Amino acid sequence: MVQKLLRAHASVRKYKDYTLSKEEVSELVETAQHAASSHFVQAYSVIWITDDSKKEELGRLSNNPKQFETAGAALLFCADFHRLQVAGKLHDTEIIIDTTENVLVGTVDVALFAQNLVIAAESKGYGICFIGGVRNEPNEISHLFDLPEGVFPLFAITLGVPDQQNDVKPRLPVSAVLHENAYDSVKYNKLLKEYDQTMEDYYTSRGSNQKAANWTKSMADFLDQPRRTHMKEFLASKGFHLK
Repeated sequence: MVQKLLRAHASVRKYKDYTLSKEEVSELVETAQHAASSHFVQAYSVIWITDDSKKEELGRLSNNPKQFETAGAALLFCADFHRLQVAGKLHDTEIIIDTTENVLVGTVDVALFAQNLVIAAESKGYGICFIGGVRNEPNEISHLFDLPEGVFPLFAITLGVPDQQNDVKPRLPVSAVLHENAYDSVKYNKLLKEYDQTMEDYYTSRGSNQKAANWTKSMADFLDQPRRTHMKEFLASKGFHLK
């Protein structure tokens, strides 16, 4: 049952007119908190956005306004070392946060926490969509939600009752991501060509937004230039100097 649920995941970008209650959101967050956490630091916080003007502004800043218009709940997920700094002060200890390791720890903690929330939400029949566009304007979003030093936004999630369900995208074959005893790059030339054909068939036959595309060309076009290079300076402004 759980495997069937996980395999059915597809992003939902349009929702029916239903707003999640505080009890529903709190239950999802409490469930999400049972994700694994490095050394139990629990370096995450989530902001539930119920103010319509802030929700609209977040949609604009993340370049995803339509999703926020119909979402039953909008959540901003942040790595959070500010709470840990407060914990340190209770013991007259200065918490050192400005390391690359802490950025990685916080990012992984948030991702695990968020994925738990997603699985819990989908098990209840909700649809969700991750919105990485939050990192387009992290400074403005930090000001919008009063994020202190030690806290930085990673992504948002919209969720609600699906009004439009997308087809499930075919993933890379298991043989492309599973290596035994040592990393094997020799197999990629063959496997990626086969996967390109799978994706071309998917894009031309799916229920909406058909297009002529494959995976390797899409990745080549997406990653041929550095992206969001402002993030290094932004992280430094939040106290993370990547030492």
